[in-house]
Amino acid sequence: MTGRARRDGRVASVVLGVLVTVGTLLGASRPAVAAPGPPSVRAPAAILVEPATGDVVFQRRAASPRSIASTTKLMTALVVLERERLGRVVSATRYRALPAESVVGLRAGERLTIADLLRALLLASANDAAATLAARVGGSRGRFVALMNRRARELGLRHTRFANPVGLDETGNHSTAEDLVKLTLILRANAFFRRVTDLPAATLRSGGRPRTVVNRNRLVRTVPEVNGVKTGRTQRAGYVLVGSATRAGVTVISVVLGDSSEAARDADTLALLRHGLRRYTRVTALRRGQTVRQVALAFRDEPVALTAQRTVRRTIRRGERVTRRVVGLPTQLDGPLAAGTRVATVELRWRGRTIERVGLVTARRVEKAGALARLDPFAGRTLAVLAIALVALASLRLLLARRRAQRRARRHAGETEVA
Repeated sequence: MTGRARRDGRVASVVLGVLVTVGTLLGASRPAVAAPGPPSVRAPAAILVEPATGDVVFQRRAASPRSIASTTKLMTALVVLERERLGRVVSATRYRALPAESVVGLRAGERLTIADLLRALLLASANDAAATLAARVGGSRGRFVALMNRRARELGLRHTRFANPVGLDETGNHSTAEDLVKLTLILRANAFFRRVTDLPAATLRSGGRPRTVVNRNRLVRTVPEVNGVKTGRTQRAGYVLVGSATRAGVTVISVVLGDSSEAARDADTLALLRHGLRRYTRVTALRRGQTVRQVALAFRDEPVALTAQRTVRRTIRRGERVTRRVVGLPTQLDGPLAAGTRVATVELRWRGRTIERVGLVTARRVEKAGALARLDPFAGRTLAVLAIALVALASLRLLLARRRAQRRARRHAGETEVA
């Protein structure tokens, strides 16, 4: 992984941490707005997050370290994705699995792509795929685990520690519901990861033979809105699941740790995810080309419309509103101005703070006012008075001329009669 990628990951984690903290504080200080009641969850540790707002919607002992079983493989996947090309072909290592372990039956020396090994890791939770990735990417299992722990520190996962790349019960292999959400959000920025964890099944084309692996996350296979992420189960950890779901543009992330059965784990996850999806909505706060204000044109009666430069969509809690405030608006405009000239800004505000600033531009070309229109208003009134006076004077002269003509006509008629 490049230095820049590491910095980007650290920045993403810091921002996420701030968002989650702010969301928690805001949620605690603001009364609920027509929100459904809390979900019924039996897991001893759990969390539900809406990442676009940063809201922690539900939490129970979310910062308490616990065994996390195969959700350990989320960090295995992150280290591999950041350090390897998906198309690289590597040889499978020898792995002696215990009877209860999940494997895809890799033979030592079998050649597979990194992409297929990751599919086996994330869908079938294959321990032999995890062991091969650790050895080929890290050079050895020990060095790979060191990379996992270093990445956890870089990402600010304060209560996370890894002892192996597989997730088997081992002292020093633990995390928290809160840390697993942060790790999942970073992973979901990767398109390959999102696609794979949303698959009901996949066929591995590389290797000695084609293999079809089924997603162990039953909710992905049976519930349309669920699109991830990773299951796990060991004797010490119990049943665990990092879940995600998307509906109508809203995505929520959940974690349940320590459930007593697969059915309980799935029920808790589904209750959390559906609670989050009901609580939030995606709104179009501003649409590109939408008229926001009109501004008068100098020396003219007609105004010009100001429209939004771009569309802004936001996820908000149901019952909330995104408000607008226009700043820098001139009292009037004069040309020449091309269509699309930025002349003001609209600020979108939510929860008492500005979340977006969008330019307001002229909807059409504005020509420069003509010479007559640009005359001083007093001079214009004077000209109007003079014009009226001239018309009145001309009318008076015409009237006087007509009367003189009528008098001359009468005199001429009288003289004719006397003669």
